[in-house]
Amino acid sequence: MLKTLLIAAVLAFIAAVIISYICFRIVFYVPQKNKGKTMAIKGAAYDPYRETMKKMVQDSRKIPYEDFYIKSFDGLTLHAKYYECRKGADTEIMFHGYRGSAERDLSGGIQRCFAIGRNALVVDQRTSCGSGGNVITFGINEHRDCIAWAEFAAQHFGSGVNLILCGISMGASTVLMAAGKPLPPNVKGVLADCGFSTAEAIIKKCSRDMHLPTQLVYPFIKLGARLYGKFDLEEYSALESVKNCRLPVIFFHGESDDFVPCDMSRQLAEACASPNRLVTIAGAGHGIAYLVDPERYLKELSQFFTENGLETKVIN
Repeated sequence: MLKTLLIAAVLAFIAAVIISYICFRIVFYVPQKNKGKTMAIKGAAYDPYRETMKKMVQDSRKIPYEDFYIKSFDGLTLHAKYYECRKGADTEIMFHGYRGSAERDLSGGIQRCFAIGRNALVVDQRTSCGSGGNVITFGINEHRDCIAWAEFAAQHFGSGVNLILCGISMGASTVLMAAGKPLPPNVKGVLADCGFSTAEAIIKKCSRDMHLPTQLVYPFIKLGARLYGKFDLEEYSALESVKNCRLPVIFFHGESDDFVPCDMSRQLAEACASPNRLVTIAGAGHGIAYLVDPERYLKELSQFFTENGLETKVIN
């Protein structure tokens, strides 16, 4: 009997290790051969904007830029492109989404920055394109990268240049997680577009969407992160961070977002300790609030930052 129980325990342990590894590879791992590749944007919500999105990418490729590289806390080479609208202008440090890329997710953001006279430092998150690494950590390590980029920008551009942290989707959660930590004094605000509240919440939501047994699957995903990614998925979250935030934060979210629910931004805005505003865009799917209503997006952004000491004007 004891032998049978021992064998069963060993088999259960082996099964747990194997399942957690499979979960790790699916959720967190980016093979070297996929570096620079991004998940295709699917869904009918994007169909009316595909040509616009394509043109934004093409137009961004025509804008001169400068490459910057830094080292992460864990020794990775991180890459960003700097697009200058005007020397000495306020500068956004921009972060893309899960399995995305700077070009796919932020080409429109560069043009949005230029529309309000801001420069853009557009970051390749770890695992993407010009940056190193193979493990996505849902903001756990990425927010440390964000802090490193803010420190680099403060030193490189000088204390006279105001910095704004900006992110979309997982990038929004990344900058929100950084916003609760010590940052250079010239970081003056945060723009968070369609971010998730916690890694656990978004992973469980996506598991339900895939008709998987959430309570059964999530522990293996968390174990996979710990065993193979060497990070704790629940170490920190945007929801925890905003409770300690002292920077003004503007939240944007599409009301028709079926990937990251709009209620997550509502939850974040309600928990945020600093001056903040939540702007929801009717009919906008995930990550396309600006495309659906650019006029309102720019108006709300300009008004919010001006009210909070960072004069921002839309350039006609």
